[in-house]
Amino acid sequence: MFRVGVIERGHIYFFYRPKVQREEVHSLDDVKNLHMLVIPRPPEFSVHGEQQAQHAEQGPMEDMSLMSEGADVVPAPEAKDQPKKRYRLLTIGKKRLPEAERGHEIFWATVTAVGDDLHKLERGLGEKSYETKTRGKRHEGSIRLAGRGVYAIVNKKGAVPSGNVTHLAYHLSHPSTPGDVQKALGISTASSFVLQVKNPFAEVPYAQRVGLPASRQAPRVDTHLGFGFTTCHCIELLDYEGAELLLIAARSGMAGSDESLGEHRGEVLKEVGERESQEHIEEVFRELAVDKDRFPAEPLEGQLDLGSMVCS
Repeated sequence: MFRVGVIERGHIYFFYRPKVQREEVHSLDDVKNLHMLVIPRPPEFSVHGEQQAQHAEQGPMEDMSLMSEGADVVPAPEAKDQPKKRYRLLTIGKKRLPEAERGHEIFWATVTAVGDDLHKLERGLGEKSYETKTRGKRHEGSIRLAGRGVYAIVNKKGAVPSGNVTHLAYHLSHPSTPGDVQKALGISTASSFVLQVKNPFAEVPYAQRVGLPASRQAPRVDTHLGFGFTTCHCIELLDYEGAELLLIAARSGMAGSDESLGEHRGEVLKEVGERESQEHIEEVFRELAVDKDRFPAEPLEGQLDLGSMVCS
């Protein structure tokens, strides 16, 4: 069943990992991969409503602004220093995000991790050293946090079922103005994408398959989708490690997100992103319950950890 409207909102984090044996990152050639971490949150108005309900006997609710148009994309605030949070880690097929300015690029992506323990995720994203038979000891640096913001996933109904579409849009809070790192990785202040999910039942030629091997792909679920890639008709389709996705660049900027999501939701995401941009970077790491000393903070400020990343 195609669920119309906002099917998820929350906070989004962009990470990149340097290639093996690369201590300095000067360009995309030094980047191994790009990740998006999404942490879903309930809508702020639902949390606010629960608090209001506790005081209902004291009089009518005074603040109804939270129920205004677009309020359904506002996430409840993130708890700090709490590792028990539901998350999904998506790995982008390219080393950057697809960009509408480059002709509505289409990149594949894979849900590489789903869990509810950020400490476990932190261990997986940290630096690693290992031995190889031919090259000896190899070192892989920890991930770098390159962006943080708010996101929403919205389903819009078309005139016919084939016209249904799923949009994912985000607005950055950190950094508030993209620097060299963000520009190189295709991370704009605000962007929207058409999101499509591969039907686990669809058979495609082996050479056209993307994502994880069959042994690590998502369990087959009876989705009745009937297509190779189609809309994310319910958010549960993303809750499996190995789910294969397409990210299709739709529009950039707040106005673009507004058009993609409808009902002034892009404008509301902008307001939330700007409001949350006032938080110090240390608070961002506290949201993730990670040791900030393990992950360089310079990229989040638009600077590279060492050197200067250039676009390619």
